[in-house]
Amino acid sequence: MEKAAAKDNKVEELRVSNDALEDGDELRRRLAEEGYVFLKGVMERDKLMALRRQIMELLMQGGWLVEGTDPMDGIARIDAQCTEGDTAYSDVYHQIYALQDFHRSGHWSEVLRVMEQVIGGEVLPHPQKIARLWFPQYTAHTTPMHQDFVHFQGSIETYTLWGPVGDCPIELGGLAVLPGSHKIGQVREHHFSLGAGGLAVDEEDLAGTWLSTNYEAGDALIFPSLTVHQALPNYTEDRLRVSLDNRYQARDRPIAQHMLQPHLQGISGFTWEQCYTGWEDEELQYYWKDLGLEVVPMSTQWGDKGFAEALDLARGGDERALLQLRRIARRDSESERGQRAVQLLDEVNV
Repeated sequence: MEKAAAKDNKVEELRVSNDALEDGDELRRRLAEEGYVFLKGVMERDKLMALRRQIMELLMQGGWLVEGTDPMDGIARIDAQCTEGDTAYSDVYHQIYALQDFHRSGHWSEVLRVMEQVIGGEVLPHPQKIARLWFPQYTAHTTPMHQDFVHFQGSIETYTLWGPVGDCPIELGGLAVLPGSHKIGQVREHHFSLGAGGLAVDEEDLAGTWLSTNYEAGDALIFPSLTVHQALPNYTEDRLRVSLDNRYQARDRPIAQHMLQPHLQGISGFTWEQCYTGWEDEELQYYWKDLGLEVVPMSTQWGDKGFAEALDLARGGDERALLQLRRIARRDSESERGQRAVQLLDEVNV
């Protein structure tokens, strides 16, 4: 297979599994063996590009894109750089989050058909849909190597479906997976990191060849909660990367309570009521409430550990940890974590 490279990230090509698209047993066998399935063009490109236009127009209005350019090109203003955890990010992000078509995308019939094959039964799309919006020239904040379970929890047998909203060549920073990394059968040790989620596994604990590709709009990468994956850095000069990041599970499996809330709610207090304002209908509003789901509490063990590590690293002058603590202190100085961040920053005179 042809190798693709993104500067320091050497990756090989994902295996395309469209030949097994209608064979649930084979899809599940490949997931069990390789820890992922990659499907070309399973989402309708026209619908994705229409969603992209809505998203990019909001990003233009929010000051993230260069005025006078075509929003569909995603030409980013470098001086507007921000990321998850920044209030400047969530202020614009939650405008996108309120788009009805953004939530519909997680329920498109072609998506649900695929996930029914993968899961082998009745599918629950998680209410917490996620978009990823990544600036260029901001590689320190690239999503690190991790397993998804530490973030969404609930059932181990939960699957992520990642897809770009627009074409995503290697240099724009698509997703990469480490095949077979799920076979450990348990949650790995995670540590503090910058990037989405703020947690990473140690590269020294991993072995194998990373896989990715030059994604096109409509492609979907599906993997279970224990597969180690990462975003590749966005090495473009000025292009913003936009993707969908949705989760699916069998309806009779437990789901963690926080996955029934809007994404990044803790940053701004964004509610479903705010999300649903202006929607054309109520079809997807609170669709999960009458399903009799088994809802379990969220565990804070991984987040608590990562925060404690950030405090220790910051005491030693680690710039990544100091940056994260400044971010927490700015947005949430009254919370317990915010107060501890402020206290430590004062101690080290930053």
